[in-house]
Order: sequence, then C-alpha cells, then structure tokens
Amino acid sequence: MTCKYFFVLALLFHQTFVKAQSFVPTDKGSDVKFKIKNFGLVVNGTFKGLEGKIEFDANDISKCQFDVSVNANTIDTEIKMRDNHLRKEEYLDVKKYSRIRFTSSKITPGKSGGWVITGALTIKNVTKEIAFPFTYEVMNGAPAFKGEFEINRRNFGVGGSSISMADNLTVLLRIETVKK
Repeated sequence: MTCKYFFVLALLFHQTFVKAQSFVPTDKGSDVKFKIKNFGLVVNGTFKGLEGKIEFDANDISKCQFDVSVNANTIDTEIKMRDNHLRKEEYLDVKKYSRIRFTSSKITPGKSGGWVITGALTIKNVTKEIAFPFTYEVMNGAPAFKGEFEINRRNFGVGGSSISMADNLTVLLRIETVKK
C-alpha cells in the first residue's frame, strides 16, 4: 500500500468519526441475548425489536449518547410455552411494559481498551443504574458495539421469589447500527 493511498484512507476514516454522528440500532446483524440458570440448567434467550438513537464520536466520548430499547414481547428461549409464561405479569408483564430500555449517562475509557458505559436500565418501569465495558468496530461505515453485563432480575421485579430460577442473569450485546 502506498503512502498516498494510506493517507487517503486515514483521512476518510478520520472525517467519518470526527464529530458525533447519529445512528440507529438495527435487528439485522444484532444480538440481544441473555442467559440464566433455571433448575440448575442454563437457559438462553434473545430479544428483537431494537429501536433508538445513538450519537457516537470515537474521538470525543463526551459527545456520545445511547438511548436504545428492545421489544419485551419478542422474548425467545426456543420454548413457546416458557416464553408465554415469561411475558406474564409476574415476569416481564409485556402488556403493561412493552419495552426494555437503556439510556446512557456517561462513557469513560476502559482499563483494557474500549470504554465503560454507565446509564439507566429500565425493566417493568423499574430503573436502575448499571455500568459495563463495551467495544466497537466499524462495519459498513457504521459502528457495531459489543458489551456484556450482569443484573439481578429481582431488582427489576422480574420473576418474584422463584426458587428454581437464579437471581442473576447475564446479558450479551452485539448491536449493529446504520447511519441515521
């Protein structure tokens, strides 16, 4: 690769992310997954219906803002009967609370590259502050984000005092975006 070609590529990349740009999350290519133990076995599930707005500037994280949600009714553990049970009032109460939402409040540099995002997670109209590490890569001219965090379902009023289901669950995110 010649120096001239490399310089042009570097300039294009720099101009693409010099200022915060608006992106929207997309279901295509994205994964919102969770895993939790139930009766001692790991249950995996997913959510779809991503919506929201992401302002992202890799050069100035103070200008970044995430406001993203998923459709709670799309819960899928590959067992329809269980999914219908999880949609009920004791669990996600999807008739009353159709979205699970995350809104960022700050982003700071991470310890081993990447960043740590802090914000408000709302499930069933209960909002708790969470923080977790994330990374990004550019795919098709837009950022794709990866992150993982753990929450206690009881803190959000999900599942009541179920003794068969673990309190903690892990959420794994891979969010692709398109330019708004």
